[in-house]
Amino acid sequence: MARTRVLVVDDSVVMRRMISDVLQADPALEVVGVAANGKIALQKIPQVNPDIITLDVEMPEMDGITTLRELRKTYAKLPVIMFSTLTEKGATTTIEALSSGASDYVTKPSNVGNIVEGLKRLAEELIPKIKELCPQDAPHIPLSTHAEKPGTATPGSRLVSGAIRQYPIEILCIGTSTGGPNALTEVFKGFPSDFPVPIVIVQHMPPIFTASLAERLTANSALQFSEGHEGDLLKPGHAYIAPGGRHMEIGRDGLIHKIHLHDAPPENSCRPAVDVLFRSVALLYGATTLGVILTGMGQDGLRGCELIRERQGQILAQDKESSIVWGMPGAVVNAGMANKVLPLNMVSGEIVRRVNASRHLSGIIKHQ
Repeated sequence: MARTRVLVVDDSVVMRRMISDVLQADPALEVVGVAANGKIALQKIPQVNPDIITLDVEMPEMDGITTLRELRKTYAKLPVIMFSTLTEKGATTTIEALSSGASDYVTKPSNVGNIVEGLKRLAEELIPKIKELCPQDAPHIPLSTHAEKPGTATPGSRLVSGAIRQYPIEILCIGTSTGGPNALTEVFKGFPSDFPVPIVIVQHMPPIFTASLAERLTANSALQFSEGHEGDLLKPGHAYIAPGGRHMEIGRDGLIHKIHLHDAPPENSCRPAVDVLFRSVALLYGATTLGVILTGMGQDGLRGCELIRERQGQILAQDKESSIVWGMPGAVVNAGMANKVLPLNMVSGEIVRRVNASRHLSGIIKHQ
């Protein structure tokens, strides 16, 4: 089997060597070239024909963002993983890189005791992402036969009027990972400013990065986004993003629903984890829950979606063709948990339609 060809771009000799050593140690990967800046990288792409590029953000002559934008003019689908620092500036730049076409990102090793630990951490974060973005033998995973087709209902579910339930949707919860920042931007740009229910989100990101993501989403939609904080009261039309490094749940204080953060062990190797959030929402909101699973690596969210469906809530999943990585939504679809599978450009309209129609229909039924 041919190995995945990687071009490593970084102005640091030490980082180029570290990244190259980590990748060359994996028999499925091959470093076919290195470059010290963006200009050299752009010249090398047609020479070495890489399957994927690792690209440093901060470089002389041509930085990572400029390189990425130039690269996308010719190579629209070539996967690019950005290397960033775990700082506020690094977070802001990374969000900008993702919106400019980067496929994913990795933070440079920091605060590690020695070079061995740094290499281990780098390998654990980088190699799985390369293999997800460049699958060597990816079998076609058929859509679940339990997913709705337009105008039909999932067998066994209590759906009415074009798959809208009789009880109102009271909360929207979203889980995503690889490709998520751009997917979230696409989804929320179609939301009205008077969206009637609160929104809670898990995007797999480290600390600091989620705050930058909230700022970016606020600037590109009619809604207000913020990191969730301990004790925040859920408000309609406001979106709360789980802060990097902490699990987020929704709890009850009398009749009030509020956010609770904690540092329990990672689930699915993630903290925050989608499953943690979705479970808490399912237990509190039950059948009035609408869950959405967007592009992402792994299976985080599957167990949470199972509980939402057990409680008669609804699940929407992004389709394979529009996902950067179909791991998370694919797991949900193949388990038969998705009420409907949609391309990214249809997710926003379907969410708004379901929320508004369910609440309108519920109001009519209450007055009959």
